[in-house]
Amino acid sequence: MNEERLLKVLVAPHVSEKGTMLAELNNQHVFKVAIDATRVEVKKAVESLFDVKVNSVRMLNQQGKRKRMGVHAGRRKHWKKAYVTLEAGHDIQLAGNE
Repeated sequence: MNEERLLKVLVAPHVSEKGTMLAELNNQHVFKVAIDATRVEVKKAVESLFDVKVNSVRMLNQQGKRKRMGVHAGRRKHWKKAYVTLEAGHDIQLAGNE
């Protein structure tokens, strides 16, 4: 797999209360990933970008919420989320996470 694809697989870290608790307790980190990304691609991308060892990857398709703006109805985009479990002794330091 080429390096350009690895850089496009991870979109952003997903920061939430649940994600913070998982990072502290279970050594898991949550990422927004490309909608067509696979588990193997996510694992390789995290290992190469953060220089850590990945134990497992769980994927989740998040449906976009329905929203209204006055009389106009619409929907936010669907997106994909990945829960990445790291090996013991490895950690990812994100910006602001000191």
